[in-house]
Amino acid sequence: MNELKIFTPATIANVSCGFDVLGLALDNVGDEMIIRKIPENGIIISKIEGQDLPLETHKNVAGVAGLALLAEAEATHGFEIEIIKRIKPGSGIGSSAASSAGAVWAINELLGKPFNTSDLVRFAMEGERLATGVAHADNVAPALFGGFTLVRSYEPLDIISVNTPSELYATVIHPQIEVKTSDAREILRTTVQLKDAIKQWGNVGGLISGLYTEDYDLIGRSLQDHIIEPIRSILIPAFDSVKKNSIKAGALGCGISGSGPSIFALSKGEETALNVGEAMKAAYNKVGIKYDVHVSKVNKQGIKIIN
Repeated sequence: MNELKIFTPATIANVSCGFDVLGLALDNVGDEMIIRKIPENGIIISKIEGQDLPLETHKNVAGVAGLALLAEAEATHGFEIEIIKRIKPGSGIGSSAASSAGAVWAINELLGKPFNTSDLVRFAMEGERLATGVAHADNVAPALFGGFTLVRSYEPLDIISVNTPSELYATVIHPQIEVKTSDAREILRTTVQLKDAIKQWGNVGGLISGLYTEDYDLIGRSLQDHIIEPIRSILIPAFDSVKKNSIKAGALGCGISGSGPSIFALSKGEETALNVGEAMKAAYNKVGIKYDVHVSKVNKQGIKIIN
């Protein structure tokens, strides 16, 4: 193969209780990318549609992630990248991660798969470092592995694929404002109270257990964030109303997607997820902010080749 066209999914990171360690991939929301071999060494970003983002390789997350891979690869040629950007930067559903993960996944395919998926996460994290100042993996890991992922450790990097219950759906509302991940990280406290940490550890364990046993009630009880959400939610208009409406409409739980401003809810079954979407809309219609709503099954495959 000399060229690939791929779909690279949007992702929900943190999933309430799992700051920087939990994430999931969405099924019908994401970017498209075209990656092709070129004779020259290195990486060229030749075209970006949909968003005004830098074409310079060292200023683009896809370029930086791809260069991280090539630094360890035995490649005798380079790669050209085109990005059809449908995930808005600063949306909270993994815009930079989609580009970073898509670039390294496709380059690895075109090189004959010399690297495993954990290696690809490590390379894609360099794109996240450029975008946010921190090389976190909670978006790029589910984009590359598919489904739910847990970053058990960063040093050394240890990614665990977690079971995805068959009836689990995500609803995401994206208000048309931007919250930069770097800004959202700056307002976080550097220390937490022990009682809050204990609650959070319990919820992470409960959520992982609920996913494996497909215990939807346990999943719902565990989707609580006692550390990050109380601080970041002040950056998101109508957050409390959206969360209240979502739970009332039947959602298992509701929280901030990544660093926001998107808000996600998880539900059992598509019908409930659609009802939750209407409830989210009702909250935002009252505040007069434009929004997009996405309802998606959890994507178990991750990045995929498209025609």
